[in-house]
Formats: sequence, C-alpha cells, structure tokens
Amino acid sequence: MRARLRTALIALAALAATATMAHADSGTIRFKVLKGGWFIGASGGSGVLTFRGRQYPLSIGGVSAGLVFGASETRLAGRVSNINRPSDVAGVYGAGGAGAALGRGVSAIVLTNEKGAVLELSGRQTGLMVNADFSGLAISLQ
Repeated sequence: MRARLRTALIALAALAATATMAHADSGTIRFKVLKGGWFIGASGGSGVLTFRGRQYPLSIGGVSAGLVFGASETRLAGRVSNINRPSDVAGVYGAGGAGAALGRGVSAIVLTNEKGAVLELSGRQTGLMVNADFSGLAISLQ
C-alpha cells in the first residue's frame, strides 16, 4: 500500500512539474553592454525585454576576473525562453570564455540564470578587447 502511495505521489509531482514547464513562455531581449578592464573587468549597460506584447526596461551589470585587457561595446539580441513572468529574466548569469576583438567582431552565447530562464543571444562586439576570464552578468528589471 505504501509503495503504491509513494508511486502515485511521485507521478503526481512529475505531472505538476511538466504542467508548470508547459506554461512557460518566451520573449525577445536586446541590450548594449560596455566592458572594460585590466585583469579585473567591469561591465554595465541597459536593454529591453519584450514579453507578451509589452516592453520592460532592463539594467545590466557585471564583473569578470582573469585575463582581461581593453574595452568594448557589445550589442546583443535574441530570444529568452522558459519564463512565466518578466521578473524571471532578472538574475545572475555566469559564463567562462576566451576571445579577442579588434575593431568589430561577432559573438553568440547561451546563458541560464538560477530561475531557469534561457537567453540565446547573438550580436556584435566593437572595440579592443582580449579576454580569458570568468564573468558574471546580472540583469534586473528597472
């Protein structure tokens, strides 16, 4: 009897999780980030989330540590998925990477925050930047 009850509860929990994920929605996001540094870098910028026909202003900030040299401007745009409300985009996104930009370059990245929001972004980077670092990017609704 206990085994059947436990199995039924597990099945019910799995069904509830699937139903929650099925209701997740998506939107679009675009932002501009300025980054600069010498071994330790900082970044900041702003953007817009478009979700269910409404626009929400965003604030972007972050730090990076490792080999960071130079300054750049990056403009990214793309899709945000697995969100139920605009505030699901807010949070901390982490990434590790290496790259270089002299003049103009193209970048693409996929990031996930602690709430499960997934950003699929691509765009252009302009400036002089050499990096091999770990970065954190914080997005907040204004």
